[in-house]
Amino acid sequence: MRYSTEILIKKPISEVIKKLKSSDNLKHWQEGLVSTAHISGTPNELGAKMRLNYSFGKRKMEIIETVTMQDFPNKIYSTYTTKGIRNIQENHFKSIENEFTKWISINEFQPTNFKMSMMLLLMPKAFKKQTKTYMTNFKNFVEKGTSVYNKE
Repeated sequence: MRYSTEILIKKPISEVIKKLKSSDNLKHWQEGLVSTAHISGTPNELGAKMRLNYSFGKRKMEIIETVTMQDFPNKIYSTYTTKGIRNIQENHFKSIENEFTKWISINEFQPTNFKMSMMLLLMPKAFKKQTKTYMTNFKNFVEKGTSVYNKE
């Protein structure tokens, strides 16, 4: 399954990229994130790997992020791998009138087991909704300083 989502952030691209590049900021816009751990490479550079641990109620998830292409401030591509699925993500950033940044996220979900194949088939809106939620959370964090960290 492949889809594209975009959002307009009312901040200059330099500020958007600065916030995006900091792994310390992930907790402020990715609900459910419990911890991050650098595995290898230089963070945000080609080949860099990071472990992301999430908790969604009783469901725990470990995801490995691998940067597959980086050309800041224009784009960064990453692959996210976890049990049953791989997400290939292309993130593009465009400066608009030096005051706004358009973020376009292209996601391709590839199931690696039958269960996830069925989830993608039966619940594609759930994946799209999660992407839009994270992008909206990031926009609110950059524009207003709003954090989802420890949000109950």
